[in-house]
Amino acid sequence: LFRYPFSPHPQRLNKSNPSSTYEEGNKWYQSNRETMSTYQPEDSRKVTTHRLREMKERGEKIAMLTAYDYTMATLVDSAGMDVILVGDSASNIMAGNTTTLPITLDQMIYHGKSVMKAVKRALVVVDLPFGSYQGNPMQALDSAIKVMKITHADAIKVEGGSEISESIQRILSAGIPVMGHLGLTPQSINKFGSYNVRAREEAEAKKLIADAHLLEELGCFAIVLEKIPATLAERVASELSIPIIGIGAGGNVDGQVLVLHDMLGLNEGFRPRFLRLYAEMGQAVRASVGQYITDVKTRDFPNSEEQY
Repeated sequence: LFRYPFSPHPQRLNKSNPSSTYEEGNKWYQSNRETMSTYQPEDSRKVTTHRLREMKERGEKIAMLTAYDYTMATLVDSAGMDVILVGDSASNIMAGNTTTLPITLDQMIYHGKSVMKAVKRALVVVDLPFGSYQGNPMQALDSAIKVMKITHADAIKVEGGSEISESIQRILSAGIPVMGHLGLTPQSINKFGSYNVRAREEAEAKKLIADAHLLEELGCFAIVLEKIPATLAERVASELSIPIIGIGAGGNVDGQVLVLHDMLGLNEGFRPRFLRLYAEMGQAVRASVGQYITDVKTRDFPNSEEQY
């Protein structure tokens, strides 16, 4: 998914309100907790690719977030998430790389295994990383089989259209569900040269539409559209029968996906236009850690009730 060049030490967006103490962080949480709703899905059955298609048919929006580890996946799944993406954005979020390109297939499998141990309801999709499927259909199949056998995930995701059609066909021939990804495809960032909105020009927009139809014809169960004009995304969603999940693609698609750490405010300083911030956990974590340090150094922790 979409990532600006990532810095392991980002600057805070609002330096005038650093929330550097425990009291300030806790005050923010208490002031917002009452307005946060707790979603309870009506159907507790395991989400499948077929059920996603049913959700589109009845007009129910699909909610999708990333997760890369057991603890976060447990929380995301128990909240009622429909789809969890083990994204190659783990390269940025978990490893501190500037792009998604460095992450390996074995590293994606590690994250996928961790997430699958936690999930009970959500459909879990694992990204195939750069270099594991693009140029060789047999390599693509081997990569997908390895992911499915070791992680026990429900599906895989690949970036691209007609250029990788043979790889998609080969993977699908083994009965492995495939989610497509068009628009801004971060694994091609060196070709694009920037993270700007894609498919603004007529030629690129026409190719995206053609690729979307091709992915559906090949048998993909859903497509992610990333950072493209909202009107174009709406057209694709209306023309295809499979679910279209958007990120920076407007609200008239079948669902939305965000990077978990971004929407929770853990990736401080990252505030693209399409991101809605649901928490300031970066501030809360820093405040809590700071208070712990203070308590240790002032001999306040542990007290008599926190020892044996």
